[in-house]
Amino acid sequence: MFLAPASAPTAPAVSSSVLLAATYRRLAAACPALDVTCAEPSSSAGQGWIDGAELACREDFLNAWLEGHAARIRTRYAHEPRPDVVASRALHAYLWSAAVLISGPWYLERRVPRVSPRDLRISRTSEAYEIVPASFSCLPDDPAAGLPGVRVLPHEEALRVELRAAVADHVRPLLAATGPRVRRGPRALWGMVGDDLVSAVWYLGRMHGDEARGVREAEELLPSAVSPYPGGAAFRTLTTRNGREHPTRTRLGCCLYYAIRPAEACATCPRTCDAERVRRIEDGV
Repeated sequence: MFLAPASAPTAPAVSSSVLLAATYRRLAAACPALDVTCAEPSSSAGQGWIDGAELACREDFLNAWLEGHAARIRTRYAHEPRPDVVASRALHAYLWSAAVLISGPWYLERRVPRVSPRDLRISRTSEAYEIVPASFSCLPDDPAAGLPGVRVLPHEEALRVELRAAVADHVRPLLAATGPRVRRGPRALWGMVGDDLVSAVWYLGRMHGDEARGVREAEELLPSAVSPYPGGAAFRTLTTRNGREHPTRTRLGCCLYYAIRPAEACATCPRTCDAERVRRIEDGV
């Protein structure tokens, strides 16, 4: 009598979505400012969530999202915000989070995901996000290059082109929907997108212990104006009294935080002079 060999444990199937989900867990662990979880592929948004496509095409969902931001501003700052301030703050939060989620896998693993607006979900009651991992582009030497649905690009610059396009394609419908609410034209809106993409890559560098790399990667990604982005990363250096150099830049767009806290404009705001930036660095603010 012969016994059949014992079955080996079944390993999880390797796919682009499985690989991206692992990357997003790694990203979330390293980036405390980003509250994100992964959803199952092909799943739909559950109760309490709005996806990016719904924000762009349903005014009732957009109104609910903006009212949630307004309520959090009232609670956090004891301030009654103007409608355009609410829209700007909400849009900035979405743009930055989307930029981290699209540029994060590129920064960590040289993989650029294509995230459709429907695959990025926003909580109705908090600042949490949920993402459905799908496909990505990578370089020829990536072990994932042969997987179904994975697009292989020839070199680093092609991957940067794909990253710029992936971010632009993701946010374009939301810009069209929110433009009238923030009361700004296309150049200013795309300036915000470029600012948040640069900020995301800079942040990734800091969170992974190599700010210089984050600055370098951001400058290579946006070396100058590249349509539809109206300007480049444009970093410059500030020197504190102890002789240390610190990177800074001035935003092209504005999130209108100064309209909530006039004395606390963002460190990269055009309203914040270099002397004030140096003071904040030296004071550890």
